[in-house]
Amino acid sequence: MPATANAPGLDAYWMPFTANRQFKAAPRLLTAAEGMHYTASDGRTVLDGTAGLWCVNAGHGRRDIATAVERQLTTLDFAPSFQMGHPLAFDFAERLAAVAPGGPEAGLDRVFFTGSGSESVDTALKIALAYQRAIGQGTRTRLIGRERGYHGVGFGGISVGGLVNNRRMFPLLPAVDHLRHTHDLARNAFSRGQPTHGAELADDLERLVALHGAETIAACIVEPVAGSTGVLIPPVGYLERLRDICTRHGILLIFDEVITGFGRLGAPFATDRFGVVPDLVTTAKGLTNGALPMGAVFASRAVHDALMHGPEGSIELFHGYTYSGHPAACAAGLATLDIYAREGLLTRAAALSETWADAVHGLANAPHVIDIRTLGLVAGIELSPRDGAPGARAYDVFVDCFERGLLVRVTGDIVALSPPLIVETDQIDTMVSILGEALARVA
Repeated sequence: MPATANAPGLDAYWMPFTANRQFKAAPRLLTAAEGMHYTASDGRTVLDGTAGLWCVNAGHGRRDIATAVERQLTTLDFAPSFQMGHPLAFDFAERLAAVAPGGPEAGLDRVFFTGSGSESVDTALKIALAYQRAIGQGTRTRLIGRERGYHGVGFGGISVGGLVNNRRMFPLLPAVDHLRHTHDLARNAFSRGQPTHGAELADDLERLVALHGAETIAACIVEPVAGSTGVLIPPVGYLERLRDICTRHGILLIFDEVITGFGRLGAPFATDRFGVVPDLVTTAKGLTNGALPMGAVFASRAVHDALMHGPEGSIELFHGYTYSGHPAACAAGLATLDIYAREGLLTRAAALSETWADAVHGLANAPHVIDIRTLGLVAGIELSPRDGAPGARAYDVFVDCFERGLLVRVTGDIVALSPPLIVETDQIDTMVSILGEALARVA
């Protein structure tokens, strides 16, 4: 059959993070989106339970963003960012600084633009290494990540990350170690909000300091809530303990907020939600509402200013991307911030969090559900795996939901939900109803 708009040829496109042969045997194609819904290639309406890929926080088809991008593309489509600039990048950085993680007292108001979350992570790691060298701590070259962490797909990100499949095929940075993850089904199953047990797991960093020496460790990077691994929420006191250990040993703390940034947890950032201030914060996804690729790293003034020395004509950080601060992406980001502010979306999840938790935890007795985790407008529903076929049960749930008009995300045998922040209570009920019926059918 010849390719058409709704039935294109499938062979040429090598799809990311996809079982290509399985997908192309029964493709799921999306052709349009508006508000809380996608339109599938067969004309069906599909409720978006995942904000696209954790990124469309303000919902789909926002005309203000499209108009801003169109205007920018017809005015200034591209400008180099090396030894040059354009006003919109500075405007956007100022606007971001005004809503930076932790508020004005945190001082995380120096912004480095990237093109994605993966680029933000590798940028933050390089800034951390450059900072340690700038303050005379050049022996600090080791980076600490965490098991089950996901920090994108750059070589830095997969090295500090802790998802095994991301790491199996590729060489990793040598000076890297990992904390244990915080997932504890035996003690914390079916937690609403932060689980009670596990703050002591932050002490793993003390163990690594004793093993390697603090003078070798530049930074520790964690997701405040680990999203891509299946919504692992930090135990009460864990992040505070990690912050204290980093401070005592001169280790920079990096929060990867690519998923948790821009309202997902009911506060502008997880930094605000948990009241723990890191030294660097990585963002992307909700930065432009997913309309155009873009990322940003928020750096503390202390980190930034440490590099602002030497001859004025010298490049302080020998790093950057062709698309850093891209004009159209900045236009999309500014329009996105306007929508967030006008509609109160950066805190809306707080008002919905109890309704959300009640609805999702209503699936506790569904077949094969062994844990449910909720915080803000995010949820992880963990299923028992089939014997000899890990991941198969959750994948079947994913397909069943899609066929019946709901998009969910799966990782292993965990179903993740993270709807756009504009979601209404009746749509929450619809999501849970479709998911519950899928769990019953797939069982």
